[in-house]
Amino acid sequence: MQDPRKQKASSHRRRRRTGNVRKIIRRMIIASIIAVIFGVAGIAGCILPAIPGPPLSWLGLLLLYFWGGTNGKGDEMSLTLLLVMLALTLAVTVLDYIIPAKLTKATGGSDAAARGAMAGLLIGIIFTPIGMLLGTFLGALVAEAHYTEKPLSRCVSAAFGTFLGTMVGTGLKLMVSIAILVYIIIYL
Repeated sequence: MQDPRKQKASSHRRRRRTGNVRKIIRRMIIASIIAVIFGVAGIAGCILPAIPGPPLSWLGLLLLYFWGGTNGKGDEMSLTLLLVMLALTLAVTVLDYIIPAKLTKATGGSDAAARGAMAGLLIGIIFTPIGMLLGTFLGALVAEAHYTEKPLSRCVSAAFGTFLGTMVGTGLKLMVSIAILVYIIIYL
C-alpha cells in the first residue's frame, strides 16, 4: 500500500495540472472569440471611415497567432503567413489614401470632391449599399460643383474619378480583411 500522504500529494498535482489545462483552454476560447470579433469589425471598418479595417482584422490574426491557433490538421499558423498579411494590410492601408487622391486629381477633381465623397458615403450608409454608392458619387458631385466654379460636365468627371478611387480603395481593403477573416476561421 502506498503512503496516504503520497496519494494525497499525487492527487493534488493531478488536479493542479487539469486546472491549468482548463485555464489555457478557456484563454484560447476567449482569444478565438476576440479574434473573430476583430475580423468581423475589420470588415465593417473597410466601409466605415472611422474604423481602421484591415489593421483591426490583422490584430485578430496576431492574437490568434500568439494563442497558438491551429488549423484542422493540427498545423500551427506560420510567422510567414502573419508577415505576408501584415504587408498586405500596410499596402492596402496606404493605397486607400493614394488611389482616391490620384484618381480624383487625374479626372480634374479637387479636395472638395474627396471630402464630399466621404460625406456622401457616410450619409449613404443609412440607405443600404446602393445608397452608399450613390452617396459617394453624389457627395463628390455636389461638393465639386459647390466649391469650384467648373462646368457641370467637369464636375461629373471629377465626381466619377473620386467615386471610382473610393470604390477601388474600399474593394482592396475588403479583399484583404475577408482573406484575414478566412485565415482566422481556418486557424480557430
